[in-house]
Amino acid sequence: MLTPPWALPAELWMSLALTLRLALVSTALLMLMALPLGAWLASARSRLALGIEILIAMPLVLPPTVIGFYLLVLLSPRHAFGHWWQDVFGQPLPFSFAGLVIGSCVYSLPFAVQPVVAAFRMQRPEVLQAAYSLGMTRRQAFLHIALPLARSGVMAGSLLAFAHTIGEFGVVLMLGGNIPGVTRVASIALYDQAQMLNYAHAHGFALLLLAMSFLLLLCTTLAQKRQERRRLAPMTLK
Repeated sequence: MLTPPWALPAELWMSLALTLRLALVSTALLMLMALPLGAWLASARSRLALGIEILIAMPLVLPPTVIGFYLLVLLSPRHAFGHWWQDVFGQPLPFSFAGLVIGSCVYSLPFAVQPVVAAFRMQRPEVLQAAYSLGMTRRQAFLHIALPLARSGVMAGSLLAFAHTIGEFGVVLMLGGNIPGVTRVASIALYDQAQMLNYAHAHGFALLLLAMSFLLLLCTTLAQKRQERRRLAPMTLK
């Protein structure tokens, strides 16, 4: 048996709404970090840049529960940042929506940064050099030339970060727990339905999440194909 998505209980829709809110906030913050960081990593050749790039990629190989555990420890009121946050905002970061946002940003950072770095690295350096020779500042050249040329990579990074946040489980469970309306995201709600042997609701909700993920990955693939065509266009003209 399968419960159609429109017949799913309100608690599952609430968890999906929370997940989409988390994905939107996290993706916006991630892209604010990914744009300057990606532009710098694409052109930097120092050992520091290599170390930072490796550090950014760590969530790709680390178990999510490891990341969630260390974030739970570091963001607790026993440590400096967590203590400052509780003093300012009156509540601890663990088991809160703000904590989930921080965890999602850490865990999804490589998915946002790597497509942006690839897009900037595909650009020909003589294009920016020509802009500088015409009197553009570095900021003007970045905003009006480099960033528009990298827009396909920026879109791919945004979609990947958004889709990855929707599918998070280990990090959000370790850092946020399972509080309805606060930290119970879609993946945890689906796990709860399976644990309760409520397979009809689990099938319907899983199907809904599967369709959303497919559409997001389709959009990401189309954006990457477009970026590849743009990169090959000058070579075709030759």
